[in-house]
Amino acid sequence: MSYRRILPIEFCHCDPAGIVFYPRYVEMAQHVVENYFTEVLETPFSQMVAAGQGVPAARLEFDFRKPSRLGDRLEWVLQVEHIGRSSIRFLLNAEDRLEARITVVWIGEGFVPAPLPDPVRKRLQAHHVQGATAPGDGR
Repeated sequence: MSYRRILPIEFCHCDPAGIVFYPRYVEMAQHVVENYFTEVLETPFSQMVAAGQGVPAARLEFDFRKPSRLGDRLEWVLQVEHIGRSSIRFLLNAEDRLEARITVVWIGEGFVPAPLPDPVRKRLQAHHVQGATAPGDGR
């Protein structure tokens, strides 16, 4: 199962030529992940931060395939590719423009990796893409 979100390309995302400046894609991907946590996992970032928890990114991989321009509307698709003990790897696609993998790590008190809480893990498992694995992610 996948999560979808449409994001418009606005002036703030673009360079003077009207093309998305690549670091803005990272911000957009983070926006999709954050909203996935709120809408699907029922665990808003504000709730995590208030509890001294969080999910900082531990790894970012982006393959840029085609530029996006001011006024475009990109449909982002997020899939749960891997669930570890304390990590989650998301696969994101923004149409034919880019593919990204973002690995986040659940941190608990003291800002150290902690096991994913059971309610979060169960919701993640319902959205996990079976058979998708990448080497080197054993957390």
